[in-house]
Amino acid sequence: MRVCYTLFETELGWMGLVGSAAGLRRTVLPQPSPEAVLDLLARGLPEAIADPSPFGDLPLRLKRYLAGEQVPFDDELDLAGATPFSRDVWQATRLIPYGETQSYSWIAQQIGRPRALRAVGQALGRNPLPIVVPCHRVLSKDGSLGGFSGGLEMKKRLLELESSSTYLTSGGI
Repeated sequence: MRVCYTLFETELGWMGLVGSAAGLRRTVLPQPSPEAVLDLLARGLPEAIADPSPFGDLPLRLKRYLAGEQVPFDDELDLAGATPFSRDVWQATRLIPYGETQSYSWIAQQIGRPRALRAVGQALGRNPLPIVVPCHRVLSKDGSLGGFSGGLEMKKRLLELESSSTYLTSGGI
C-alpha cells in the first residue's frame, strides 16, 4: 500500500502528516524546521513519498486549529499496526469534545477496562496521531497534566488554545 507524507508550516512550527489509502497514520506535532519533521518521519516510515493529495484539507484544518479555531478532525484513520486495546483507547479519546478534558480512568471506563489505567496511559503515550486523536485532553484524575509525547509544554499550549476550563481551574503544572 502506498504511503504518503506532507509537510506544512503552522503558527507553532512545521508539522507533518503520513497516510495511506486507508487513512491517516501519523501526525508530527510542530517542530522548528521541516528538516526536524522529516527526521521524525524517516525513523518510522522510510518508504513514504512526498504527496499532499491524500490529506485533503487536513493541513489547513490543523493550521486553523493551532491558530485557536475549533475545527473537526473526523478523518479516517489507518490504525492497522495498533493493538486492539490501543485502537479502543484512541477511539474513546476521540469522543472528548474540544475544550473539555477527561481522566485516564474515564477512558478506561469507556472501553470497559476500569482497572487498566496504566495501560491506558501507555496506549496514549504511543498515540501516533496527536491532535487528531486528542490525547492532550486526557489528564490525571487530580487534574494534573500527566504525560504527553509532545512534552508537557505542548500539552499545556494545546489545552490553553482550547481554553479548557477544567485544566485552567485545576492549577496546571
